[in-house]
Amino acid sequence: MTDPTLIAALAARLREAEGSRAVIEPVRGEIAIDDIATAYAVQQANVDLRVQNGERIVGRKIGLTSRAVQQQLGVDQPDFGALFASMAYGDGEPIPLSQLIQPKVEAEIALVLERDLTHDKHTFVDILRASAYALAAIEIVDSRIQNWDIRFVDTVADNASSARFVVGSRPVPLSQIDLSACAMTLSRDNEVLSRGNGAACLGNPLNAAVWLADRMVQLGTPLRAGDVVLTGALGPMVAVKEPGTYTAQIDGLGSVRATFTA
Repeated sequence: MTDPTLIAALAARLREAEGSRAVIEPVRGEIAIDDIATAYAVQQANVDLRVQNGERIVGRKIGLTSRAVQQQLGVDQPDFGALFASMAYGDGEPIPLSQLIQPKVEAEIALVLERDLTHDKHTFVDILRASAYALAAIEIVDSRIQNWDIRFVDTVADNASSARFVVGSRPVPLSQIDLSACAMTLSRDNEVLSRGNGAACLGNPLNAAVWLADRMVQLGTPLRAGDVVLTGALGPMVAVKEPGTYTAQIDGLGSVRATFTA
């Protein structure tokens, strides 16, 4: 049974860390490493507060879509977090590093929905029919946990380590792209720092989207038309240490740039 006092205290601690751009010790010292319900309750407490304060949820992100990373954290499932309009940046728009703590970037495929996803069990076809198009995307992840010393409950409580995201400007219908086959490079100053492809995301980004759609229905907050879904990393994440522009190139979807300023 979840403890409301503990949930409120941990939510406040994470919220204050983000606001002051300071780090805290892992929350798994106070949440059992298998107590997923409490971790999500902490996440939801801060999501609810942001909504109450006037922020707008624009979609969800899926994390831990790499089998290797799942094994590293000792879990057999992805996680998810909420995306807010305040997190969204345009292609090449300056992102102040001063607002972040220990950011990293990862290249992803974003889906934009044109239909609600409300079934108890979704299929590939449901996702294909519900998606208006795909976009190249860069997610900027950031952990409020010291030195990225995270396990599953740490990142879940911390809104899946989300921070900012950028989507490209070339919308492509899913009928025109094979999401599992498209290759990705993530570079800075023409130096490739990460490579991958759609198959790195649970075999196909649509697998991740199916998982998320089912999970959100179970929680009573189904994905809706207009939502952005960041389906998960296509390759290794890259730490951002200084100002500069990181460019993700995804076959069939073009490129997208995350530009960090001092």
